[in-house]
Amino acid sequence: MNDIPSANEALCLQTLRETDRDRYLAALLTPADRRAAIVALYAYNAELARVRDLVREPLPGEVRLQYWRDLLEGAAHGETAANPVAAELIRAVQAWRLPVAPLIAMADARIFDLYDDPMETTNMFEGYAGETASALIQLASLVLDPEAAEGAADMVGHAGVALAVAGAILLLPIHRARGQVYLPAQILASVGLDRHAFLTAGKDDRVDAAIQAFAGFGLDHLRKARSAGRLPKSLVPAFLPVTLAEPVLKRAAKAGAASLTADIRPPQWRRQFAMMRLLLSGRL
Repeated sequence: MNDIPSANEALCLQTLRETDRDRYLAALLTPADRRAAIVALYAYNAELARVRDLVREPLPGEVRLQYWRDLLEGAAHGETAANPVAAELIRAVQAWRLPVAPLIAMADARIFDLYDDPMETTNMFEGYAGETASALIQLASLVLDPEAAEGAADMVGHAGVALAVAGAILLLPIHRARGQVYLPAQILASVGLDRHAFLTAGKDDRVDAAIQAFAGFGLDHLRKARSAGRLPKSLVPAFLPVTLAEPVLKRAAKAGAASLTADIRPPQWRRQFAMMRLLLSGRL
């Protein structure tokens, strides 16, 4: 099979390289005959994730998210061809008979990103992660092996939450500058903080404790993912981005409030090595 990407796939890869380097690397390690669909899913996620960065007010952001809903519901009018991500996404949905509902739910979940409303509870965060990070793993799994994907739902769910927590921790400096708090208020309250106090606190042991508790919450979900059973070999490529979670969560658990200023993301060569190790061992 020809490994040379189409023009649209190449543009989607470029989007990933610029906005989500880890999923870009994961896509390159995906089997060639499935790669275009995985790239389309990851590029779609990247487009949703960066909406807040592209708008100054929530309403234009909601308009951008509505575009994707309309596209997936078949209501877009002649706009697909001009948008390589949209074209590749629709192609993937049709070629692999992917369910549209979770893709629409991914766009709906990103409405939260446009506002500064609090993430009230850990259950609320799990729901957000389930409709974003977990859904993306599940959709990639459906492309790779639909039958195996049906039996991996628990692993997918927990792995997605762990990855979403790691992502939220890496974005803490940006979120805090915007006045956003993804740490559940439930966790903040457990250490004697509220949203305002977390955003305005200087050196405060409670901020350390809150970030460490949040990292622990992510690590707990990673443990549950690993105990959910053996990762089917055919689904390994869908879980490659999850390799980022453990080092970030462990570093955050140790660094606490230093995560607000220090770069705790492992260097790229370590991230690539972790993906290769998972690809070869099949052990999450």
